[in-house]
Amino acid sequence: MWAAWDSNGIPVTILVLASTFCSYLPDVVSGGRSQAQDSVSVSLPGDIILGGLFPVHEKGEGVSPCGPKVYNRGVQRLEAMLYAIDRVNNDTNLLPGITIGVHILDTCSRDTYALNQSLQFVRASLNNLDTSIFECSDTSSPHLRKNASSGPVFGVIGGSYSSVSLQVANLLRLFHIPQISPASTAKTLSDKSRFDLFARTVPPDTFQSVALVDIIKNFNWSYVSTIHSEGSYGEYGIEAFHKEATERHVCIAAAEKVPSAADDKVFDAIISKLLKKPNARGVVLFTRAEDARRILLAAKRANLSQPLHWVASDGWGKQQKLLEGLEDIAEGAITVELQSEIIEDFDRYMMQLTPRNNQRNPWFAEYWEDTFNCALTAASEEFKPSLNSTTDKQKILCDDQFRLSEKVGYEQESKTQFVVDAVYAFAHALHNLHNDLCTQSDQNGGQQKHQQHSESVWYRKPVDSQSQACPDMASYDGKDFYNNYLLNVSFIDLAGSEVKFDRQGDGLARYDILNYQRLDNSSGYQYKVIGKWFNSLELNLETVVWNKEQELPTSACSLPCNAGMIKKQQGDTCCWICDSCEPYEFVYDEFTCKDCGPGLWPYPDKLSCFALNIQYMRLNSLFAIVPMVIAVVGITMTIIVIVLFAKNHDTPLVRASGRELSYTLLFGILVCYCNTFALIAKPTIGSCVLQRFGIGVGFSIIYSALLTKTNRISRIFHSASKSAQRLKYISPQSQVVITTSLIAIQVLITMIWMIVEPPGTRFYYPDRTEVILKCKIQDMSFLFSQLYNMILITICTVYAIKTRKIPENFNESKFIGFTMYTTCIIWLAFVPIYFGTGNSYEIQITTLCISISLSASVALVCLYSPKVYILVFHPDKNVRKLTMNSTVYRRSATTAGGQGIPTSSGYSRTPLGTAAGAGTGTGVGASTIAASSDRPPQNGSQSSPSPDLDHNQTAVIHKDEGGWQEPQATTDKCE
Repeated sequence: MWAAWDSNGIPVTILVLASTFCSYLPDVVSGGRSQAQDSVSVSLPGDIILGGLFPVHEKGEGVSPCGPKVYNRGVQRLEAMLYAIDRVNNDTNLLPGITIGVHILDTCSRDTYALNQSLQFVRASLNNLDTSIFECSDTSSPHLRKNASSGPVFGVIGGSYSSVSLQVANLLRLFHIPQISPASTAKTLSDKSRFDLFARTVPPDTFQSVALVDIIKNFNWSYVSTIHSEGSYGEYGIEAFHKEATERHVCIAAAEKVPSAADDKVFDAIISKLLKKPNARGVVLFTRAEDARRILLAAKRANLSQPLHWVASDGWGKQQKLLEGLEDIAEGAITVELQSEIIEDFDRYMMQLTPRNNQRNPWFAEYWEDTFNCALTAASEEFKPSLNSTTDKQKILCDDQFRLSEKVGYEQESKTQFVVDAVYAFAHALHNLHNDLCTQSDQNGGQQKHQQHSESVWYRKPVDSQSQACPDMASYDGKDFYNNYLLNVSFIDLAGSEVKFDRQGDGLARYDILNYQRLDNSSGYQYKVIGKWFNSLELNLETVVWNKEQELPTSACSLPCNAGMIKKQQGDTCCWICDSCEPYEFVYDEFTCKDCGPGLWPYPDKLSCFALNIQYMRLNSLFAIVPMVIAVVGITMTIIVIVLFAKNHDTPLVRASGRELSYTLLFGILVCYCNTFALIAKPTIGSCVLQRFGIGVGFSIIYSALLTKTNRISRIFHSASKSAQRLKYISPQSQVVITTSLIAIQVLITMIWMIVEPPGTRFYYPDRTEVILKCKIQDMSFLFSQLYNMILITICTVYAIKTRKIPENFNESKFIGFTMYTTCIIWLAFVPIYFGTGNSYEIQITTLCISISLSASVALVCLYSPKVYILVFHPDKNVRKLTMNSTVYRRSATTAGGQGIPTSSGYSRTPLGTAAGAGTGTGVGASTIAASSDRPPQNGSQSSPSPDLDHNQTAVIHKDEGGWQEPQATTDKCE
């Protein structure tokens, strides 16, 4: 189709025109009223003709496309176009020498009827025949007559409703006729692939929808109902609103549509559906003005017990007539209106108009009668009085003194500025086109912005026979004109606002936010500006008045949940019940709780989590102070004992105690006390290594030394009666080697433990509110690591029991026995306490520290307190004789004879008394143990077997049938 049109075009366009015309033939021939309206138009000749489409009459009911009542806004917009045309034609700086004519038609607020009316513009284009094939009788070139319908329209201003603009734009684009709408805001009109010659001085509804959602969010409403009109304006507008609302978590309770041919029953049904959602008290209207009024009428008929709060688009805007008789229902309504300034000169223009001096507007007489509620006299027939003769009989005659003013309800319509801007946009584009095509020098600078306007002139300028419009200008392609000139205009309009188009042909988005309020101390109402929107909302909530309410009303299905609670959906998307998260959970989103995870705890607002304080034994804690005090006292006592032993290193008492093993045992006790500080220190890899080595090795040092001592005593006194052989491995060097070997086993076990379970730290979570830093040691593995020490303790205890009845001068074994009994009791009590307090790390560590210190203290006190007592308080007793003292150890003799008895050492036997064969009836034998205290061995004597005597002193134990006699010291070597 386009190819046919671009090349030559006439046959194809005729087919398009014929098919379009036939499609809407019923509307064209639908009745007398329609036929009458078809023949009425505003036609003013000019060098360039601009078409106009305005809703002069309201939409008709039934088969009639036009209603009997004139539409106030449509008449004002029509007059605004005529006003702007007059100003442009009398502006010496804009299109000088060129007159713009008009051809304005009534759309009757109906899209199909508007399309039929637009066929007149297309028909004029088809009449623009190629005159090159004709020749006048005087051989001159033929010219078409200059009037509004003899030539094609260069562009069209209109329509008002988006549905009208959609239909008309689809037709005009086929004939390359550009179009500017002063009121159509449907989003789809920005689609240049479909409406490539459409522009508008208003923004698309996308911005208005965003503004409406901003208002809803500012009121903190989350649950609203919507009503929209059938047609592109309502459908595209509410679609954009729903999309924006959904993205911003505003839910739609009910979405109702007003059909084009809706009656009162339909509107009553819509209100009934709204009332079924009582929590959705906010109602968004994206409707035409007449639909908005009928919705309010239905609400009034419903006699609402609780008012609805209206939020309306610019279809309602700030119209006063729309609310006549419905003020109490509409009070508190929030409406959006394109931000426009009052053109005071236009008000003066309108106030001087009368049916007598405004004959160029064939509908002005009807507007006059409707405004003043009067009828023109019979003499005024030439002014086209109202055709509704039945109502005229009840009207008074119109007075010649009547004038439009605020007293009779006149108020400048909000789209007036945009109509004037549309006319001036065409004028500036044509001016630039004229400069490029019709003049050799661009005196006005081509793309110059015209900011200065001539003084207002309202009279009609006659068509200049000597037009400055050149043929190239008249034949310039409309599509090129739209892209190269119309979209590039930029100027300051009569109200001081900037006018320009973006690449989609849309105007700048600026809105006023209005509130319908009752006047103070009056029964009247007004629209009060409470905010503005230009990319973002600025709203003064303090000035908003609500219907029958003092505070901001609530429009929500369910109230917001408190901190730490989530929503559980029930029915509608904005209806829910609130459910609490667990104490350790945070609100991940409004429907989900999430676990913070180990070591984390939610903030009081439950929006995120923070890390819990890591707990470990603090040095200032009572649980740490008590074991540290015990450890310090123990370390002090141990050091004192070591110092005393060092000072008395060569005294009989220290030598009799076995110096090497005593120092080893004291070192083990010191290590055990020091373990307290490793256990209480903050867990690190280093402190954890010390814990593993210190506890196990410290105990193994103590109990290995004790085991070596008790084993030596037991072997000496239990082998004397069995063998005279010298015992092996009882020298001090041997004892140290044995002790070291036993300690090495524990060291090896600890090394293997560290390989199997590498040392480190870990976090322990006894419950969700605690994080405890511990060494990475499992309780059971710690128990197994001490199994070797338990074996040593058990063996030591067994040996202590076996050696409990030896002579008194060997009574260290009794102290060892008491030490082992007490140690067993301590550890039997420790194990259940330790494992039973696993959830209290402080008690567990304190118990372990005290148990270790007690074990060391028992060994220290039981084994060394008698010796320390002698060293400190009775040094006079630290001599060889007292050291060798013993009591009688008796037992019944089971054998008699004069032969010698083996010594307890197994070294030798010496017969004492009479000769071997001269007995007196009882056999007396003697057994000697060689031991010496301070002097070197004589005659090659061997080391003493006694654990409490030095190895060069000998003790002789006499035995007869009555029992053992007190031993006597001797230095003679046994035979």
